[in-house]
Amino acid sequence: MPTEPTSPAGPRAKALRAMRIHPWRTATAVAAVALMVLVLLWDWNWFKGPIERIVSARTGRSFDIGGDLDVDLGRTTIVRADRLALGNADWSDSPEMATTDRLELHVRVFPLLAGRVHIPELRLASPDLLLETGDEGGNWIFEGMSGEGEGPRIDHLQIDAGRLRFIDAGQQTDVDLAVASEDSGDPSLRPLSLHGDGHWKGEPFELTGAVASPLALRETETPYAIDLRASAGATRAHARGAITRLLGLSAFDVQMALSGKDLEDLYPLLGIALPHTPAYELDGRLVRDDAVWRYEGFNGKVGDSDLAGTAKITTGRERLLFEGDLRSKRLDFDDLAGFVGGAPDSGAGETGNAELEAEAAERAAEGKLIPDTPYELAKLRTMDADVRWKAGRIEAPGWPLDDMDVHILLEAGLLRLDPLDFGVSGGRIRSTVRMDARQDTIQTHAAIRARGLEIGRLFPDAELARDAVGRISGDVDLAGTGNSVARMLATADGAATLGMGRGAISNLLLELAGLDIYEALKFLLGKDRKVAIRCAFGDFSVQDGVMATRALAFDTEDTIIVGEGTVDLGEEQLDLVLKPRPKDRSILALRSPLVIDGSFRDPGFRPDMGRLGLRGAIALTLASITPPAALLATLELGPGEDSNCGGEYAQ
Repeated sequence: MPTEPTSPAGPRAKALRAMRIHPWRTATAVAAVALMVLVLLWDWNWFKGPIERIVSARTGRSFDIGGDLDVDLGRTTIVRADRLALGNADWSDSPEMATTDRLELHVRVFPLLAGRVHIPELRLASPDLLLETGDEGGNWIFEGMSGEGEGPRIDHLQIDAGRLRFIDAGQQTDVDLAVASEDSGDPSLRPLSLHGDGHWKGEPFELTGAVASPLALRETETPYAIDLRASAGATRAHARGAITRLLGLSAFDVQMALSGKDLEDLYPLLGIALPHTPAYELDGRLVRDDAVWRYEGFNGKVGDSDLAGTAKITTGRERLLFEGDLRSKRLDFDDLAGFVGGAPDSGAGETGNAELEAEAAERAAEGKLIPDTPYELAKLRTMDADVRWKAGRIEAPGWPLDDMDVHILLEAGLLRLDPLDFGVSGGRIRSTVRMDARQDTIQTHAAIRARGLEIGRLFPDAELARDAVGRISGDVDLAGTGNSVARMLATADGAATLGMGRGAISNLLLELAGLDIYEALKFLLGKDRKVAIRCAFGDFSVQDGVMATRALAFDTEDTIIVGEGTVDLGEEQLDLVLKPRPKDRSILALRSPLVIDGSFRDPGFRPDMGRLGLRGAIALTLASITPPAALLATLELGPGEDSNCGGEYAQ
């Protein structure tokens, strides 16, 4: 049987033999070619729908990838997505919470196999994030997301032309900030620059500065750098340095400088009810520990007074609690005017407050001295306070004040100053004041105890009083109603008593008070001498704001002066008559009463001219008969007698 001819060996035959010998190599080659074709031709946009549905399910919000989705596979896979948008909470009027023109995400593949997410780089182009609060909380709270588990590790964050907005309509707050990464030697920790404006608690608001990259927050032991300047209305703050403790936002500390034209402006911003003050500058360490904020070791100036110490605010209570331990080495007394509704002095070298000065000028134009600015009841009721303030030295030209120690207690509208203690003229005036603002009209009670005031220092600007010797003490108890100091005094009931034991005073002063022209001229031309004081005593009843004398006397070896009359605290009017009775026999003594009248702002001190005119007419008549008779008409026989004025009062 004839045999078939053998086919010549060709390329195709060799390939077939190779496939039969190594089939796995063939499969691998085909798979590689197919994968290359898949990678080159695959449209990653096919995954947009599944990704959108996964994010929506996790956040409970809409999520949309409006542009292309692209992936570069590798050990570090790069994912790029354009025009991303995350929906807002359903209660918001804004449909979107966050958008970005492009997101570029670098992800390590192998850590994913172990359940870890490692992102070497995250880039955001023109991101826009809106944070806002509503009745149901913040829009950053996502239903179904617990926040448990380990978060992704991000090595590098780059933000280009970002925008951050915060809105709290209930607090009249809206802030719009531009955010961008700055160049840095360490690309993994590029700081963020911030600048923008808006409103904070209804006040115009501005913010500028820089903070470290948010990636630095993952290292709890690493100080977080911050340098931010903010202003709200006339209040300015500068936070800088490194936050050495930070846990979310519930615990941190940072150096903080505060300044403004009036500490009262902090009430709408922070809810702290403080009195009106002149301009201030303070700098200290701001520490937060959950609900407790402390301003530690601060120092600075308020008006022309230095101020240092520690203040603490506790939130999360029915009412905010403000506590303070304050110290002043030098206190300018008129800086306290805001506590009683007044205005600080704005004379040469003084730091004032334009708004308070305008109110004081209006009051002065009415001829009034006592402040009539009403206390704001809401402020007294919305916070509690426990503040101690000590001043080592008081600057008060014309006033004999030495130092101050006050303890301020406020609880649910009940304000107490216990004590309100001043060093005065070498002695002390210690008071307790109770103001009950729990009703529409404040009810006030003040108990004032003056002890050991040196008479020579009570009138530092009076040359004739400097060499006086003796101490004055007294008690004042008043109760009144009204929402301003003026109204409280205008309705006051109570009593006021003061007295002085033995001492000495310029004889010239007494002779002038008694209008003894001869003796006064003698002392003016010669050397003044002191005259012993036996005692002095004043006792007043107070009803409906009018002080009426029950007893008023001043007794020395030369003169006894008795007085009577009223002091109207509401109308701010004086109506007192002093009747001097010299004990010597001066031929020129005029026994006419002295009248103290006029207003508190412009008091008058004058002799009773009507009585002087009558005596002058009698003298002229007698002069026409015989000169000795004329001299007799002006002769003082000294009817006054030694008196203890009701007993010697407290020394």
